[in-house]
Amino acid sequence: MTSPSSPTGPEPGRPVPPPGPAPQTTPGSGPVAPTQPAQPARPAQPGRPAKDPTRGSKAGGLWAALVAFGVLLVLLVVFIAQNTDTTTVQFLGFEGETPLAVALLVATAAGILLTALVGSLRIAQLKHRARLEAKRR
Repeated sequence: MTSPSSPTGPEPGRPVPPPGPAPQTTPGSGPVAPTQPAQPARPAQPGRPAKDPTRGSKAGGLWAALVAFGVLLVLLVVFIAQNTDTTTVQFLGFEGETPLAVALLVATAAGILLTALVGSLRIAQLKHRARLEAKRR
């Protein structure tokens, strides 16, 4: 094997450099080892992709939630401003007059709460079933 720096072969007593990129040098110093690419902070676990540091932070999630809340608030104000007509509401023998927007918002809130209640009961049922199944094993 011949050295890349010597056309006639390696000098006696001097090792032959391994094949590959030549070491980098800086002015006024000896050879500097080439730098290796940075390794991820944690190696990926089998079956799970490596965590991307540019995605999914708590601050990013909070920012997205605040933007969504702001847009929803603006839409709500426009909805209330456009639906100021008074309407009569009757429920279980009670009767009253209220702005249309308020009646619709109360009905929507009641629907959301009812849906959340039913969903929470279903989640509790599934958790209970999972605990029973874990005890059997």
